[in-house]
Amino acid sequence: MLPLRDNIRSKTFPVVNTAIIVVCSLVFLWQWLVAPDQGLVWAFVPRALISPGLIIAGGLPHAIITMVTSAFLHGSLPHVGINMLFLWVFGDNVEDRMGHWRYLLFYTGCAVAGSMAHALLTGFSDMPLMGASGAIAGIMGAYFVLFRLAQIRTLVIIIVFPIVFDLPAPIFLVYWFFLQLFAGVGSIGLGSGTAFWAHVGGFAAGYLLVKRFAQPLRPPPNRLIRPRVVDLRVD
Repeated sequence: MLPLRDNIRSKTFPVVNTAIIVVCSLVFLWQWLVAPDQGLVWAFVPRALISPGLIIAGGLPHAIITMVTSAFLHGSLPHVGINMLFLWVFGDNVEDRMGHWRYLLFYTGCAVAGSMAHALLTGFSDMPLMGASGAIAGIMGAYFVLFRLAQIRTLVIIIVFPIVFDLPAPIFLVYWFFLQLFAGVGSIGLGSGTAFWAHVGGFAAGYLLVKRFAQPLRPPPNRLIRPRVVDLRVD
């Protein structure tokens, strides 16, 4: 189930959201065409948080930095393509409500929260983690709080037949969240290659932190209405 667009128009141009999409795309091209192995240096390895010397040369500071840098790395074209599609659909409106710098800080915080959730719930696995999914999940958690009346144009492919229809945003997002949660529970002990717990942790962080970052809606300016003067004189 893929989101194609929503029905909420942003009032400002999503500078940060667009920049993140461009950077992630360029970094993927760099990984793919120039340095396929260098991306792993900046991927997040959960085990590095508890035994950094055994995993990476940079120690604990480098391990902490990779909790953010890993959000700009992707392992395949479908991986980066789907992530950027989700970010394009949900991110612009959230940035519109937060403002550019608050949105960037929020995005980074959700990336860290997703990485930490993945580390804790996989027992500090030594499998490298890369992808913006945790941060984007945080954006989706924020969207759930801020835009509950929105409609999401959704694509579903049944066998080979594409079906497009509109879904209320809460239904789309709740379905997506519980899909990740159930998949995460099912992957315990199996070493899944998909970071389901980063998705769950990022979404939860976005849901809980959004009100600290989102700016309140401003009511429309009151128009000055001149009182109507009635002549009550009696001739």
